[in-house]
Amino acid sequence: MFDDVAERYDLTNDVLSLGQDRRWRKEVADAVDARPAQKILDLAAGTATSSLPFARTGAYVVPCDFSLGMLQVGKKRHTWLPFTAGDATKLPFKDDTFDAVTISFGLRNVQDTDAALREMYRVTRPGGRVVICEFSHPTWAPFRTVYTEYLMRALPPVARAVSSNPDAYVYLAESIRAWPDQPALAGRLREAGWSKVAWRNLTGGVVALHRGFKAS
Repeated sequence: MFDDVAERYDLTNDVLSLGQDRRWRKEVADAVDARPAQKILDLAAGTATSSLPFARTGAYVVPCDFSLGMLQVGKKRHTWLPFTAGDATKLPFKDDTFDAVTISFGLRNVQDTDAALREMYRVTRPGGRVVICEFSHPTWAPFRTVYTEYLMRALPPVARAVSSNPDAYVYLAESIRAWPDQPALAGRLREAGWSKVAWRNLTGGVVALHRGFKAS
């Protein structure tokens, strides 16, 4: 599915989020706080738009994605980055490799969320961190109703106008509605081994930024 939307994926996301995705990605970069020579794993990196802020800090960032189509488009645009094909539930990396692992708007699409959280924990070094940015549940009930209506009614027609595969965005709308709320995802992080788990709501809870640490 994501192979089919690779060419216009970044443009479509910008339109559908009304430009908010750029702000959300900046919040992710601030939370990851990549430093020179640190190793950063960017999962569900797609075309590596999310990886670039980490690379600019001097960190060694590995964009990893399950979609070969996404990776191919990304490699054409950013030939210097070490794009890696990988399944989030069976990562092709050794234990304790990365200083930070991050995933933005991709965990929702992994078949086994808990297995992915455990794999992220496995490849993170002791003292390292995880940052997850994902669509969530708006905290204000009236807005939550409006948001749900937008997802199911407005998003598909807009996607048809700007995306190469609008049916993919119908799936995305449904997956967002079915995703666990903020406390539930935090609980699953703890069950996977992460400590000091916390989250911060962005855009009123439309998106939530979860963080956790691997004990030293």
